[in-house]
Amino acid sequence: MMEYTPKQIVAELDRYIIGQHDAKKSVAVALRNRYRRSCLSPELREEITPKNILMKGPTGVGKTEIARRLAKIIKAPFIKVEATKFTEVGYVGRDVESMIRDLVECAIRMVKEEEFEKMKPRVEADVNRKLVDILFPEFKKTKPEMSDEECKALILQKLLNGDFDNDTITFEFVAQPKNIQIMPGAGNMELNLGDMLNFGGKRKVKKTMKIKDAKQSMINEECEKRIETETINAEGLRRAEQDGIIFIDEIDKIASRGNYGGADVSREGVQRDILPIVEGCTVSTKYGSIKTDFILFIAAGAFHIASIDDLIPELQGRFPVRVELTSLTQKDFVEILTATDNCLLRQYAALLKVDHINLKFTQQAIDKIAFIAENENENSENLGARRLSGIMEALLEDISFEAGGLSDDVDVEINLKYVEEHIGEALKSLNLKKYII
Repeated sequence: MMEYTPKQIVAELDRYIIGQHDAKKSVAVALRNRYRRSCLSPELREEITPKNILMKGPTGVGKTEIARRLAKIIKAPFIKVEATKFTEVGYVGRDVESMIRDLVECAIRMVKEEEFEKMKPRVEADVNRKLVDILFPEFKKTKPEMSDEECKALILQKLLNGDFDNDTITFEFVAQPKNIQIMPGAGNMELNLGDMLNFGGKRKVKKTMKIKDAKQSMINEECEKRIETETINAEGLRRAEQDGIIFIDEIDKIASRGNYGGADVSREGVQRDILPIVEGCTVSTKYGSIKTDFILFIAAGAFHIASIDDLIPELQGRFPVRVELTSLTQKDFVEILTATDNCLLRQYAALLKVDHINLKFTQQAIDKIAFIAENENENSENLGARRLSGIMEALLEDISFEAGGLSDDVDVEINLKYVEEHIGEALKSLNLKKYII
């Protein structure tokens, strides 16, 4: 985190998300404040809590993507939850504390993966030696003239080169018992029946698989044996508590007012349950207790029917930073298609390249696609950038269907004429809704 200034964070987000500078600026400052807080004395550090962010904007304009990319940049524990999935205490369903438990699971998984990467070189060398011993008897029969040492050296070299990757092997590994949850939404109420009924030690099973897959399984099993579970769990809890980010989507759907039809099942109750989590409390998990005081919460919603003021005042107060994201314009769509890392056009070109189709788009075609996306969003539901995916699928449907079985590369150019012919139906009703009262 210390490597990134707010300007650098925004520049990094610009690689993947077009526009929405105010939202990027807010999350960048919130992130940098975490680093600033970590540099303070312990007494002062305990007094400073994150300034949670509330994003308002239509779907598909980058709310979720900003939070997700932000967590990836600094490798922070991150989860996305939907406010509509939770129910008030007393109803059957997920309780709000489950979001904290999910965050802890995410943090522990991250720490474990990091430890795996650290010990992988040593473990891989040991696994290679085991595989050499397993393969040696059969391989030796094909090379009787070689000494045992030479034969094993050759097997090891072939393993490292990947020559045996697609060969099959039968080996023993420890079966991992699965946890059984007593009832949905029960949080920590899980039983590991495999451990409870396992009086004779770990159960081993034989399995036949490709050597490439067997090697990975053996590496994972060996890493599991060597890691210190208590240390991993403690570090995971610390990261979730100090660096965790929770993105609460669809928060406008639990606003009480503006709900003109259907049952209003405890929407305000869900808000009241979320309040102590955001405000700061202690939640019990199967790895230990965690304080939520220093977790950064980013909430988002379209707020088409309800407004931010429809949330209970106490919850509004816990999201002091408010950002409004704007609808995407034709210029934004052009940049989404062409300017971001792994942009949409590059993705489709790469997919069709597999079937020897070299896809090229003219600038006029790109401008037309962006124009159609903007007007479709204006005339029907505003789907934001997600509108482009539907347009691209319709545009390339015939090419994708006919592609396949080609041995030589074929160049295909998508120009203005092609776009108008294949998605011209969308243009016929363009702007008509503006004149219908």
